[in-house]
Amino acid sequence: MATAACVEVKDRIELTETEKKIFDRLLNTLRHFNLQTQLRVAGGWVRDKLLGKECYDIDIALDNMLGSEFVDKVQEYLSSTGEVAQGLAVIPSNPEQSKHLETARMRLFDLWIDFVNLRCEDYSENSRIPTMKFGTAEEDAYRRDLTINSLFYNINTNLVEDFTKRGLEDLKFGRIVTPLPPKATFLDDPLRVLRAIRFGARFDFTLDEELKKAAACDDVKTALAAKISRERIGTEIDLMISGNQPVKAIDYICDLTLFWVVFSLPPKVDPAVSDECYRLSAAYLDASWQFIQLIGCSNFNDEQRRLCLYSALFLPLRHATYKDRKDKMIPAVNYIFRDSLKRKASDADTVISIHKSLEKFLSLIPYILSNEDDVQITEVDWGKEFVDVPVTSKLRVLAGFLLREIKDFWRVALLVSTLLYPTDIDCSKDIIDKNFQLDKRKGIFVSVENAIIKLGLEKVWDLKPLVNGKDIMNVLQLKVGGPLVREWQQKAVSWQLAHPSGTAEECLDWMKETYSKRIKME
Repeated sequence: MATAACVEVKDRIELTETEKKIFDRLLNTLRHFNLQTQLRVAGGWVRDKLLGKECYDIDIALDNMLGSEFVDKVQEYLSSTGEVAQGLAVIPSNPEQSKHLETARMRLFDLWIDFVNLRCEDYSENSRIPTMKFGTAEEDAYRRDLTINSLFYNINTNLVEDFTKRGLEDLKFGRIVTPLPPKATFLDDPLRVLRAIRFGARFDFTLDEELKKAAACDDVKTALAAKISRERIGTEIDLMISGNQPVKAIDYICDLTLFWVVFSLPPKVDPAVSDECYRLSAAYLDASWQFIQLIGCSNFNDEQRRLCLYSALFLPLRHATYKDRKDKMIPAVNYIFRDSLKRKASDADTVISIHKSLEKFLSLIPYILSNEDDVQITEVDWGKEFVDVPVTSKLRVLAGFLLREIKDFWRVALLVSTLLYPTDIDCSKDIIDKNFQLDKRKGIFVSVENAIIKLGLEKVWDLKPLVNGKDIMNVLQLKVGGPLVREWQQKAVSWQLAHPSGTAEECLDWMKETYSKRIKME
């Protein structure tokens, strides 16, 4: 097995001033009530502090009482000193979804702290849901997802505790290993498969070979699909896509044959999606990630980068649809976001909007690059509002409407379009072969971006219409609004884009003249 390079791990944990204050209040609570309780910070905080990273996610494990009981004691102690505890809450356990522990939360010095009891589990013959009971720190450590997340920092003694006897070593040598046999660990909580992938990608650590075998086995895949809520799966995937190594994370998912388990499709997708399509999805994600780095991350905010990567990942599925209960054709991508990952509706809407804009972008790119005034665009249905547009202004009008559709995500759509350009060659083959000539594509991206900025369209969606619906109704001599008013509102915007220095009066004059001609022709 290949071993990752040695990682620098600190000998001891250095507390911030805030952490000192928090731990001081907790220790004072013990003294105040004469509690014989060991307080241990568990998991990620210990790992990150040993790696020299700041972490604000403090989970405290208690050896002889429930988190809710201890939080009540902390609240009582703080009240006795004149301090007020904030944000007290108890999150119940949900064993059906592999959430086995009740968690109590409170806010101290503007940090959320979670409190749980140390656990040990007993399984009956007929159930995968364990009976929870208090355990020792060692039992709890062995029941955690990964050895690097099984370390404790004992607040009472100021010492790091490594009960699996390999957490520190695996951290130092960059290994992703489960404390117990991986298949048992994953069947206990199948979400741990995705957590292993996420941490492996995030830290550039090596996945243990036995872990990989267990993650790819049918029993674990079935359990992941059936036992874990789609919200929890979606949260893990979003953390991967938003993280520092999204390509590595998705590559792991592909290598472990988990792609269609995670990104499950609706039944009866049209056109049918090839089982091997996931390779193309991963390749597009890789290409877009490299492209973002090449263009410069500063050109995209976090949300644009995140949805750019999703747009690339689902690019091969952009034409796939399915029928909903009302027999309406819905993009398959919508199903993945809303049902498979349970992400917010706006994510699905934005990615679908980006996908829908690609054909229009691809039809504009050659004309922008050629600087031709006579834009003859027939392949895409742009709508009838462009009929009366002067030839010399058509590019500005078409680009303006396109940017008004996708707003702040136009650079994302341009980036994805550039990966598909030109359309007369099989880009998918180049993408998979990693022969996509990103330097050349960067030149295309920058040229189109500069042309759009030169046309004054960078924030065109904020353009205030020169005329309103009431003005249009007066011109058309209508008493009530309707489709005709909406059609002329679009035409008015089209005129405004074609005449950036035009006035409201000039727009209304044009509208009267054009409408008059139309009436006569009818």
